[in-house]
Amino acid sequence: RMPVKPLSALNKAISSRVIVELRAGREFRGTLDGYDMHMNLVLKDAEEIVDGEVVSKISSTIVRGDNVIYISP
Repeated sequence: RMPVKPLSALNKAISSRVIVELRAGREFRGTLDGYDMHMNLVLKDAEEIVDGEVVSKISSTIVRGDNVIYISP
């Protein structure tokens, strides 16, 4: 069985809720609306979470791929 490539996994997660962990203890939870080859992500209906607390709700945001630690469906 071939391993799943990261962009293939992202493609399967389009329109699904994801958790995106970023550097410095930040996290976004939202619906994955798009991505590019640099793993920049577009999230809809997102919540920004810092140290476990929701600090803002955002209708649409772009998360830079170089800040991403992991993405979880």
